[in-house]
Amino acid sequence: MATYVGEIAAVTTSVCYSVSSVLYTFAGRKLTALMINRLRLILAVLLLVSVHLAMQGMLFPLNAGLPRWFWLGTSGIVGLALGDFFLFQAYRCIGPRLSSLMMSLAPILVTLLAWVFFGEELGILSLVGIALTVGGIAWVILERTSGVNRNKYPVDYLRGILFGLGATVSQAVGVILAKEGLWGGFPAVSANLIRMTSAMIALWALTFLQKQTLPTFNQLVEQRRVVPLILGGAFLGPFLGVSLSLFSLQRADAGVASTLSSLAPLFLLPISYFVFKERFGWPAILGTIVALAGVTLLFLV
Repeated sequence: MATYVGEIAAVTTSVCYSVSSVLYTFAGRKLTALMINRLRLILAVLLLVSVHLAMQGMLFPLNAGLPRWFWLGTSGIVGLALGDFFLFQAYRCIGPRLSSLMMSLAPILVTLLAWVFFGEELGILSLVGIALTVGGIAWVILERTSGVNRNKYPVDYLRGILFGLGATVSQAVGVILAKEGLWGGFPAVSANLIRMTSAMIALWALTFLQKQTLPTFNQLVEQRRVVPLILGGAFLGPFLGVSLSLFSLQRADAGVASTLSSLAPLFLLPISYFVFKERFGWPAILGTIVALAGVTLLFLV
């Protein structure tokens, strides 16, 4: 079991992301995605600071060294602040189906980048497992949601595709940058705190420049009942989920860890069925089986 601790952490990451996305969905009925992102980063940083103080005896990992701060901080800005901005814009233009489908390509890009920069060479069975997992996720997403009318709003469709590509590339580059900053068994909670703090500062600096600081807090006060939902999402997502994903990067190949951390669409199937009363057919079930077969293959190689 200890051999697969990185893979188990990555799968647990997907579970955390799936549940947090449900909480964000409910909160999104009252607040915009950008406002939720602004608040969740603040809450995540506060949670991480508390845990970091208890575990490491300091508020921030100031002893991490400038190179590590650079790599992890840049990873947070690219993967969290910039990547989420692109993703939210893609949601607006082409909807969640195509946006999520494009994001499922991130593990493939991570695998290629890890091969180029870290020399991680995956065997044939690992590559087949990744392909099956990504293909199964894509199959599920395509079956679950309705299509996009690309002819009615061709400009928005093109912009959405570009934003989706930006989100995919940002996430993949963020993973590779994080991998570079995790050498020497650096604690995952410390790495996560550096990433979240950097992303929070970047996002709120942009909010200030856009003169949206006061409107953001005013709307949060008006919709304060959704704050517990965002707090729960921040705990499961940016706090626990991202910490586990960084831990998995230390214990498994980047391509494998990224793939297993992208299984949220599969775990959302039963949640969507029982909570949101969504109905889906056999293609979604077959896609789930294909993806799980890929996951099983990744554990066996």
